[in-house]
Order: sequence, then structure tokens, then C-alpha cells
Amino acid sequence: MQLPLRQFGQTDMKISALGLGTWQFSGGKGMVGGYWDALDEVTSREIVNCAVNGGINWFDTAQVYGGGESERNLSKALTSAGIAKEDVHIATKWWPVMKTAGNLKSTIDDRIDCLAPFPIAHHIVHQPFSISSVAQQMHAMADLMDAGKIQSVGVSNFSAKAMRKAHQVLQARGYALTANQVRYSMVTRNIETNGVLDAAKELGITIIAWSPLEQGLLTGRFHREGGIPASMNFMRKGMLKSTGLQKTRSLIDAMQALTQKYDATIAQIALNYTVNVHGDTVVAIPGASKVSQVEQNLGALRFRLDDDDIQALTALCTA
Repeated sequence: MQLPLRQFGQTDMKISALGLGTWQFSGGKGMVGGYWDALDEVTSREIVNCAVNGGINWFDTAQVYGGGESERNLSKALTSAGIAKEDVHIATKWWPVMKTAGNLKSTIDDRIDCLAPFPIAHHIVHQPFSISSVAQQMHAMADLMDAGKIQSVGVSNFSAKAMRKAHQVLQARGYALTANQVRYSMVTRNIETNGVLDAAKELGITIIAWSPLEQGLLTGRFHREGGIPASMNFMRKGMLKSTGLQKTRSLIDAMQALTQKYDATIAQIALNYTVNVHGDTVVAIPGASKVSQVEQNLGALRFRLDDDDIQALTALCTA
């Protein structure tokens, strides 16, 4: 299946409006990787194969997802599924907490080895918490570009000011900031008012939305089931509670009312809204721990919400 592709920042890469987040490929390792249960190799391969066959052509992973385990499992799944390196783009993230920009260079070969034979299409500063300045980090990234070790540069969770600074430094080196990966969904919309979205549109930077379904909140599941399961991982439970079931009830009801019109699920309507409400600026990386979840994500791209429905949903989101 061929999905419509979008320009990725100012690169020559074209990507699907949805990628696949692979935090769940961490093998259950480490504090961050332990957020998800370990997936077996067969399931991982089936998830990746379904995504590619459905038209998804890029994947998001990170150093901190199991200390490279997600990267290795993603590469293994792509290889086992017979997917050629030229057919997909992989984004991975450098963990900057308590590290200097020099660590970007000293760890890049590990990232390359974990993902081999797939190149790093997009290398991202995972959080704005490095010991080094934004300028120092971007100069280190530009050095990696010069060396041919990465194909584009991104940041994650950066403010508008830091994003503009990163772009300015890269421009002076002959490059551009490609993307800012941020939490964004129908109910987490702060980038619309804090300058991040405006800067992205002005500078030609792609916004990559993480947690576009708010950890499952925007599937309507927890509203139907009457609450959040007590057995759920405490980190995920905290993210769900921070948004709240009651204040999203009217939004879920409105999306439910649209499911027949578009022959779609609530989750598909939520994803379709997220990647279309701002034209081509926003793409999203929902994860999947089952093939059925990939199939549902793909179904979000087989229709487009009418402008009137987008406006009506926006009014509920921002009320």
C-alpha cells in the first residue's frame, strides 16, 4: 500500500504522516525500557512488516530505550522481514542528561552499530538537559553530518527559543534543523501557544508528535471501561491521570458520533486530526505492541476529516 508522503523538514526525505514509535521494542530493559513488557522477536517482526506493507516508511527509536535494545530489535525486525535499508528511514535519539556535547561523537558509533545495516536518517537530542549549550550540541551534530554519520538533525522537547537557536547554528554550518519531537495531541496543545508551532511553520521544521493518543486515552477505551486499570504501569497511569477522563468525555463522545460517518474508530479519528489540523507540519509516531494496533493506526490515513469536523473538534479540545 502506498501512503501519501510529506516533506521531512528541509531534507529531501519524504515520510508518511505516521511513523512507528518503537519504545516498546526495549525488551523490558532498564528503567525507561521497563515501561513496556518485552516483545518476542516474531511479534516485533510482524509489527514492522505490517507497518511497512501498509505504507509507513519511518521508525523512531532511542539510545535510552533499553540502552540500545530498541535500536537492535528494530534493526533485527527490519532485517528479518526482508526490508531493504533504502526503503525506510530511522530516527534515533541521543540521551543528553548529565552529558556534554562531546558525548554525541563518542556514542555515535554505538548508535550506528545497533542499527546496522540501516543508516541514521535523523539524529535527535532527546531532551533539552545537556550540560553543554544548544550551540555546542548543534556544532557536534553538524560535525556528524560533515562526517556522513547522520543524514539530518533534530531535537525533542525544545522550547521555541532553543529550537530557533539550534536552527541558527546549523544554518551557519550549511544545514538546517529538521524536526522538533514534542508531546502533542488533541488534548495536549501547548505548542500552539508557546511559539513552538509558529517557529516550526516559519522555519520549515517538522513537528513530530509523540504520545498522539495520550497513552490510550484518546482511544475511548478507558472511558468505556470506567477508569484506568489499577495494574497499569505507574508512569503510564500518571500520564493518563494528568489529562483526566472526565474533562475529555465530551471530546470522546463527539469523536464517537463521527465514527459512522468516516467508518473509523475513535483512535483513527484522533490520529487523523493530529496529522491534518496544521496542514503537513505535524506527523506522529504512535507505537504498537500488536499487529492489530498497527492496522488501526494505518486506518487513520485512509480518510481525511472535513474542515467543519476539524473545527468542531478543535472547539471541544480547547474549551
